[in-house]
Amino acid sequence: MDYHPINLNEKLSKFTEHWSPKVIGEMNDYQFKLVKIQGDFVWHKHNETDEVCIVLDGEMAIEFRDGEVKLSKGEMYVIPKGVEHKTYAEKESHIKLVEPRGVVNTGETEGELTAENDVWI
Repeated sequence: MDYHPINLNEKLSKFTEHWSPKVIGEMNDYQFKLVKIQGDFVWHKHNETDEVCIVLDGEMAIEFRDGEVKLSKGEMYVIPKGVEHKTYAEKESHIKLVEPRGVVNTGETEGELTAENDVWI
């Protein structure tokens, strides 16, 4: 057994690209991912699962078709499954995601921001 903590800042220093989640750990069938975001993402939804966004640094907003929620460092939000949403951040922000293994960042909407899935750092 390997008894070493996962250092979030050290993991964040290993990549620079935006909108490309990196896996840092697993618990049962759930993955913990880090992602750097800046600018606008795409409208998408996850039909089979909720999605958790935890702001580690910076600020972000999650826009819905009928409103939005703004998050700052130390805040989180659970996006219910099947709810269409779009995330954005004016300045680079660091986010931890918690979602089941195999979830694609753009949900059922494929495009140029669809990231390779299950990339570990």
